[in-house]
Amino acid sequence: MISKRIKKLYDVDPASWEHPADKAALSALKQLKGIDELVKLLISVTTERSLRLMALSSSIKVSQNQYPKLHAILNDVVEIFDWNYTPDMFVAQSPFLNAGTIGVKEPFITINSSLLKHLEEPELSAIIGHEMGHIMSGHTLYKTLLWLLTNVSLNMIPMAGFLITPIIIALHEWDRKSELTADRAGLLAVQDPASSYNALMKLSGADDLTQVNLNEFFSQAQEYENQKSLLDGIHKILNQVWASHPVPVIRLQELKSWELSGYYQNILDGNYLKRGFYRGNVNKNIKDGYDYYKETVQSKDDALSNIVNNVGEGIGKAADELNKTLKNIFKTNS
Repeated sequence: MISKRIKKLYDVDPASWEHPADKAALSALKQLKGIDELVKLLISVTTERSLRLMALSSSIKVSQNQYPKLHAILNDVVEIFDWNYTPDMFVAQSPFLNAGTIGVKEPFITINSSLLKHLEEPELSAIIGHEMGHIMSGHTLYKTLLWLLTNVSLNMIPMAGFLITPIIIALHEWDRKSELTADRAGLLAVQDPASSYNALMKLSGADDLTQVNLNEFFSQAQEYENQKSLLDGIHKILNQVWASHPVPVIRLQELKSWELSGYYQNILDGNYLKRGFYRGNVNKNIKDGYDYYKETVQSKDDALSNIVNNVGEGIGKAADELNKTLKNIFKTNS
Protein backbone atom coordinates (compact mmCIF):
# COMPACT_ATOMS: atom_id res chain seq x y z
CA MET A 1 0.00 0.00 0.00
CA ILE A 2 1.37 3.42 -0.95
CA SER A 3 2.48 5.84 1.74
CA LYS A 4 0.07 8.57 2.85
CA ARG A 5 2.56 11.21 1.72
CA ILE A 6 2.45 9.86 -1.83
CA LYS A 7 -0.35 11.24 -3.98
CA LYS A 8 -2.20 8.84 -6.26
CA LEU A 9 -2.62 10.20 -9.78
CA TYR A 10 -6.10 9.04 -10.71
CA ASP A 11 -6.64 8.40 -14.44
CA VAL A 12 -3.46 10.30 -15.26
CA ASP A 13 -2.46 10.41 -18.91
CA PRO A 14 1.32 10.07 -19.47
CA ALA A 15 1.05 12.92 -21.98
CA SER A 16 0.94 15.10 -18.85
CA TRP A 17 4.69 14.72 -18.37
CA GLU A 18 6.10 13.49 -21.68
CA HIS A 19 9.16 15.39 -22.85
CA PRO A 20 8.56 17.41 -26.06
CA ALA A 21 11.64 15.95 -27.74
CA ASP A 22 10.42 12.42 -27.01
CA LYS A 23 6.91 13.16 -28.29
CA ALA A 24 8.25 14.71 -31.47
CA ALA A 25 10.67 11.89 -32.21
CA LEU A 26 8.10 9.19 -31.42
CA SER A 27 5.45 10.92 -33.54
CA ALA A 28 7.90 11.03 -36.43
CA LEU A 29 8.67 7.33 -36.04
CA LYS A 30 4.97 6.44 -36.01
CA GLN A 31 4.52 8.23 -39.32
CA LEU A 32 7.07 6.01 -41.05
CA LYS A 33 5.29 3.02 -42.57
CA GLY A 34 8.55 1.16 -43.06
CA ILE A 35 9.18 1.08 -39.32
CA ASP A 36 5.80 -0.42 -38.42
CA GLU A 37 6.19 -3.07 -41.12
CA LEU A 38 9.68 -3.86 -39.86
CA VAL A 39 8.43 -4.24 -36.29
CA LYS A 40 5.64 -6.63 -37.34
CA LEU A 41 8.02 -8.71 -39.44
CA LEU A 42 10.75 -9.05 -36.82
CA ILE A 43 8.29 -9.76 -34.01
CA SER A 44 6.62 -12.45 -36.13
CA VAL A 45 9.99 -14.12 -36.74
CA THR A 46 11.40 -13.94 -33.20
CA THR A 47 8.09 -13.76 -31.32
CA GLU A 48 7.59 -11.83 -28.10
CA ARG A 49 7.15 -15.16 -26.39
CA SER A 50 10.80 -16.02 -26.97
CA LEU A 51 11.90 -12.82 -25.23
CA ARG A 52 9.86 -13.70 -22.17
CA LEU A 53 11.21 -17.26 -22.18
CA MET A 54 14.73 -15.84 -22.13
CA ALA A 55 13.90 -13.89 -18.98
CA LEU A 56 12.14 -16.86 -17.35
CA SER A 57 15.10 -19.13 -18.03
CA SER A 58 17.92 -16.89 -16.83
CA SER A 59 16.50 -14.43 -14.26
CA ILE A 60 14.51 -14.38 -11.03
CA LYS A 61 10.85 -13.55 -11.51
CA VAL A 62 9.72 -11.09 -8.85
CA SER A 63 6.72 -12.16 -6.77
CA GLN A 64 5.41 -12.15 -3.22
CA ASN A 65 7.86 -14.96 -2.47
CA GLN A 66 10.83 -13.81 -4.56
CA TYR A 67 12.12 -10.30 -3.88
CA PRO A 68 8.91 -9.38 -2.01
CA LYS A 69 10.12 -5.79 -1.38
CA LEU A 70 10.57 -5.22 -5.09
CA HIS A 71 7.17 -6.78 -5.68
CA ALA A 72 5.61 -4.34 -3.21
CA ILE A 73 7.39 -1.35 -4.81
CA LEU A 74 6.14 -2.35 -8.26
CA ASN A 75 2.55 -2.66 -7.01
CA ASP A 76 2.82 0.73 -5.31
CA VAL A 77 4.09 2.37 -8.49
CA VAL A 78 1.26 0.86 -10.54
CA GLU A 79 -1.23 2.09 -7.93
CA ILE A 80 0.26 5.61 -7.87
CA PHE A 81 -0.25 5.92 -11.62
CA ASP A 82 -3.68 4.25 -11.39
CA TRP A 83 -2.58 2.02 -14.26
CA ASN A 84 -4.53 -1.03 -15.41
CA TYR A 85 -1.53 -3.21 -16.24
CA THR A 86 1.03 -4.62 -13.82
CA PRO A 87 4.04 -5.88 -15.75
CA ASP A 88 6.08 -8.89 -14.77
CA MET A 89 9.46 -7.99 -13.36
CA PHE A 90 12.70 -9.99 -13.36
CA VAL A 91 16.02 -9.59 -11.57
CA ALA A 92 18.98 -10.44 -13.80
CA GLN A 93 22.54 -11.06 -12.63
CA SER A 94 24.66 -8.13 -13.82
CA PRO A 95 27.36 -5.85 -12.39
CA PHE A 96 26.04 -2.88 -14.40
CA LEU A 97 23.66 -0.42 -12.73
CA ASN A 98 20.80 -0.58 -15.19
CA ALA A 99 17.23 -1.67 -15.82
CA GLY A 100 15.15 -2.09 -18.94
CA THR A 101 11.72 -2.78 -20.39
CA ILE A 102 10.96 -4.90 -23.42
CA GLY A 103 7.93 -6.50 -25.05
CA VAL A 104 4.99 -5.41 -27.18
CA LYS A 105 1.62 -6.76 -26.03
CA GLU A 106 2.81 -7.67 -22.53
CA PRO A 107 6.00 -5.72 -21.79
CA PHE A 108 8.06 -6.71 -18.77
CA ILE A 109 10.75 -5.05 -16.67
CA THR A 110 14.24 -6.36 -15.96
CA ILE A 111 16.22 -5.01 -13.00
CA ASN A 112 19.95 -5.70 -12.83
CA SER A 113 20.98 -7.29 -9.54
CA SER A 114 23.62 -4.61 -8.90
CA LEU A 115 20.87 -2.01 -8.41
CA LEU A 116 19.61 -3.93 -5.38
CA LYS A 117 23.04 -3.65 -3.76
CA HIS A 118 23.56 0.05 -4.37
CA LEU A 119 20.12 1.70 -4.26
CA GLU A 120 17.83 2.43 -1.32
CA GLU A 121 14.11 1.67 -1.58
CA PRO A 122 13.06 5.23 -2.60
CA GLU A 123 15.71 5.18 -5.32
CA LEU A 124 14.45 1.80 -6.52
CA SER A 125 10.95 3.30 -6.63
CA ALA A 126 12.29 6.00 -8.95
CA ILE A 127 13.92 3.36 -11.17
CA ILE A 128 10.79 1.20 -11.36
CA GLY A 129 8.67 4.30 -11.94
CA HIS A 130 11.05 5.18 -14.78
CA GLU A 131 10.47 1.78 -16.40
CA MET A 132 6.71 2.07 -15.92
CA GLY A 133 6.98 5.42 -17.67
CA HIS A 134 8.26 3.64 -20.78
CA ILE A 135 5.31 1.25 -20.67
CA MET A 136 2.70 3.95 -20.13
CA SER A 137 4.04 6.13 -22.94
CA GLY A 138 4.09 3.28 -25.43
CA HIS A 139 7.87 3.22 -25.79
CA THR A 140 8.25 -0.54 -25.59
CA LEU A 141 7.33 -1.31 -29.20
CA TYR A 142 10.27 0.66 -30.56
CA LYS A 143 12.55 -0.32 -27.71
CA THR A 144 11.86 -3.94 -28.62
CA LEU A 145 12.65 -3.19 -32.26
CA LEU A 146 15.94 -1.60 -31.23
CA TRP A 147 16.78 -4.59 -29.01
CA LEU A 148 16.05 -7.02 -31.85
CA LEU A 149 18.14 -5.08 -34.36
CA THR A 150 21.11 -4.98 -31.98
CA ASN A 151 20.84 -8.52 -30.59
CA VAL A 152 19.40 -10.76 -33.33
CA SER A 153 21.79 -11.83 -36.07
CA LEU A 154 20.74 -10.67 -39.53
CA ASN A 155 23.85 -11.87 -41.31
CA MET A 156 21.77 -13.64 -43.93
CA ILE A 157 20.60 -10.28 -45.24
CA PRO A 158 22.69 -8.79 -48.08
CA MET A 159 24.22 -5.46 -47.04
CA ALA A 160 22.62 -5.85 -43.60
CA GLY A 161 25.06 -3.48 -41.93
CA PHE A 162 24.48 -0.79 -44.53
CA LEU A 163 20.69 -1.03 -44.09
CA ILE A 164 20.53 -1.49 -40.33
CA THR A 165 23.10 1.04 -39.11
CA PRO A 166 21.12 4.23 -39.90
CA ILE A 167 17.99 2.69 -38.37
CA ILE A 168 19.84 1.80 -35.16
CA ILE A 169 21.45 5.24 -34.92
CA ALA A 170 18.09 6.96 -35.42
CA LEU A 171 16.32 4.69 -32.93
CA HIS A 172 19.05 5.36 -30.39
CA GLU A 173 18.50 9.10 -30.89
CA TRP A 174 14.79 8.72 -30.08
CA ASP A 175 15.55 6.22 -27.30
CA ARG A 176 17.73 8.74 -25.50
CA LYS A 177 14.90 11.28 -25.64
CA SER A 178 12.45 8.69 -24.31
CA GLU A 179 14.63 8.40 -21.19
CA LEU A 180 13.92 12.06 -20.37
CA THR A 181 10.19 11.27 -20.30
CA ALA A 182 10.78 8.17 -18.18
CA ASP A 183 12.91 10.15 -15.69
CA ARG A 184 9.91 12.40 -15.09
CA ALA A 185 7.72 9.35 -14.45
CA GLY A 186 10.33 8.10 -12.00
CA LEU A 187 10.14 11.37 -10.08
CA LEU A 188 6.34 11.21 -9.98
CA ALA A 189 6.54 7.64 -8.69
CA VAL A 190 8.74 8.50 -5.73
CA GLN A 191 7.58 12.14 -5.33
CA ASP A 192 10.91 13.01 -3.73
CA PRO A 193 13.36 14.87 -6.00
CA ALA A 194 16.35 13.98 -3.81
CA SER A 195 15.76 10.27 -4.35
CA SER A 196 15.63 10.71 -8.12
CA TYR A 197 18.77 12.83 -8.12
CA ASN A 198 20.58 10.38 -5.84
CA ALA A 199 19.67 7.51 -8.15
CA LEU A 200 21.17 9.41 -11.10
CA MET A 201 24.30 10.15 -9.07
CA LYS A 202 24.69 6.48 -8.22
CA LEU A 203 24.31 5.55 -11.86
CA SER A 204 27.20 7.94 -12.49
CA GLY A 205 29.53 6.30 -9.96
CA ALA A 206 28.50 7.62 -6.54
CA ASP A 207 28.76 4.37 -4.58
CA ASP A 208 28.93 6.29 -1.30
CA LEU A 209 26.73 9.40 -1.16
CA THR A 210 28.66 10.69 1.87
CA GLN A 211 31.64 11.21 -0.44
CA VAL A 212 29.81 13.27 -3.07
CA ASN A 213 27.88 16.53 -3.18
CA LEU A 214 24.72 17.09 -5.20
CA ASN A 215 25.44 20.78 -5.79
CA GLU A 216 28.87 19.89 -7.13
CA PHE A 217 27.26 17.39 -9.45
CA PHE A 218 24.99 20.12 -10.80
CA SER A 219 28.08 22.29 -11.29
CA GLN A 220 29.68 19.41 -13.18
CA ALA A 221 26.59 19.24 -15.38
CA GLN A 222 26.89 22.96 -16.14
CA GLU A 223 30.57 22.55 -16.93
CA TYR A 224 29.64 19.91 -19.51
CA GLU A 225 26.96 22.17 -21.00
CA ASN A 226 29.44 25.03 -21.29
CA GLN A 227 31.70 23.09 -23.66
CA LYS A 228 30.28 24.48 -26.91
CA SER A 229 33.05 24.55 -29.48
CA LEU A 230 32.58 22.72 -32.77
CA LEU A 231 35.13 20.11 -31.70
CA ASP A 232 33.34 19.64 -28.37
CA GLY A 233 30.08 19.19 -30.24
CA ILE A 234 31.60 16.52 -32.48
CA HIS A 235 32.97 14.67 -29.46
CA LYS A 236 29.56 14.84 -27.78
CA ILE A 237 27.94 13.33 -30.86
CA LEU A 238 30.50 10.54 -31.15
CA ASN A 239 30.31 9.78 -27.44
CA GLN A 240 26.53 9.30 -27.54
CA VAL A 241 25.69 7.99 -31.00
CA TRP A 242 25.49 4.35 -29.81
CA ALA A 243 24.38 5.13 -26.25
CA SER A 244 21.01 3.92 -24.96
CA HIS A 245 20.72 6.76 -22.42
CA PRO A 246 21.60 10.45 -22.38
CA VAL A 247 24.68 11.23 -20.33
CA PRO A 248 23.75 11.43 -16.62
CA VAL A 249 24.52 15.14 -16.28
CA ILE A 250 22.06 15.95 -19.08
CA ARG A 251 19.39 13.81 -17.42
CA LEU A 252 20.04 15.58 -14.12
CA GLN A 253 19.72 19.04 -15.66
CA GLU A 254 16.59 18.15 -17.61
CA LEU A 255 14.86 16.62 -14.58
CA LYS A 256 15.79 19.53 -12.32
CA SER A 257 14.52 22.05 -14.90
CA TRP A 258 11.21 20.20 -15.15
CA GLU A 259 10.84 20.07 -11.37
CA LEU A 260 11.46 23.81 -11.06
CA SER A 261 9.21 24.66 -14.00
CA GLY A 262 6.06 24.10 -11.95
CA TYR A 263 4.71 21.30 -14.15
CA TYR A 264 5.79 18.66 -11.65
CA GLN A 265 3.96 20.35 -8.78
CA ASN A 266 0.91 20.96 -10.95
CA ILE A 267 0.60 17.22 -11.53
CA LEU A 268 0.92 16.52 -7.81
CA ASP A 269 -1.81 19.14 -7.23
CA GLY A 270 -4.13 17.23 -9.54
CA ASN A 271 -3.78 19.48 -12.59
CA TYR A 272 -3.04 16.95 -15.29
CA LEU A 273 -4.51 15.39 -18.44
CA LYS A 274 -6.94 12.54 -17.86
CA ARG A 275 -6.92 9.30 -19.81
CA GLY A 276 -9.72 9.04 -22.33
CA PHE A 277 -10.04 12.82 -22.72
CA TYR A 278 -6.68 13.63 -24.30
CA ARG A 279 -6.08 13.03 -28.00
CA GLY A 280 -2.51 13.52 -29.08
CA ASN A 281 -1.97 15.66 -32.15
CA VAL A 282 0.88 14.32 -34.25
CA ASN A 283 1.52 17.60 -36.05
CA LYS A 284 1.50 19.52 -32.78
CA ASN A 285 3.86 17.01 -31.15
CA ILE A 286 6.32 17.36 -34.01
CA LYS A 287 6.03 21.16 -33.94
CA ASP A 288 6.54 21.22 -30.15
CA GLY A 289 9.60 19.02 -30.58
CA TYR A 290 10.93 21.26 -33.34
CA ASP A 291 10.41 24.33 -31.13
CA TYR A 292 12.20 22.56 -28.29
CA TYR A 293 15.16 21.69 -30.51
CA LYS A 294 15.24 25.24 -31.93
CA GLU A 295 15.28 26.69 -28.43
CA THR A 296 17.99 24.22 -27.44
CA VAL A 297 20.16 25.29 -30.37
CA GLN A 298 19.64 28.97 -29.62
CA SER A 299 20.35 28.61 -25.91
CA LYS A 300 23.20 26.10 -26.08
CA ASP A 301 24.60 26.69 -29.57
CA ASP A 302 26.30 23.31 -29.80
CA ALA A 303 26.67 20.92 -32.70
CA LEU A 304 24.96 18.05 -30.87
CA SER A 305 21.61 19.83 -30.93
CA ASN A 306 21.61 20.14 -34.72
CA ILE A 307 21.61 16.47 -35.76
CA VAL A 308 18.19 15.45 -34.45
CA ASN A 309 16.15 17.12 -37.20
CA ASN A 310 17.62 14.82 -39.86
CA VAL A 311 16.50 11.55 -38.28
CA GLY A 312 13.12 10.97 -39.93
CA GLU A 313 13.93 10.84 -43.63
CA GLY A 314 17.00 8.61 -43.25
CA ILE A 315 15.35 6.08 -40.95
CA GLY A 316 12.26 5.86 -43.15
CA LYS A 317 14.24 5.05 -46.28
CA ALA A 318 16.49 2.56 -44.50
CA ALA A 319 13.57 0.81 -42.79
CA ASP A 320 11.68 0.52 -46.06
CA GLU A 321 14.69 -1.01 -47.83
CA LEU A 322 15.40 -3.45 -44.97
CA ASN A 323 11.73 -4.41 -44.83
CA LYS A 324 11.67 -5.19 -48.58
CA THR A 325 14.87 -7.22 -48.32
CA LEU A 326 13.58 -9.27 -45.37
CA LYS A 327 10.30 -10.00 -47.15
CA ASN A 328 12.13 -11.20 -50.24
CA ILE A 329 14.35 -13.49 -48.16
CA PHE A 330 11.46 -15.02 -46.23
CA LYS A 331 9.42 -15.41 -49.44
CA THR A 332 12.34 -17.22 -51.11
CA ASN A 333 12.82 -19.55 -48.14
CA SER A 334 9.12 -20.35 -47.71
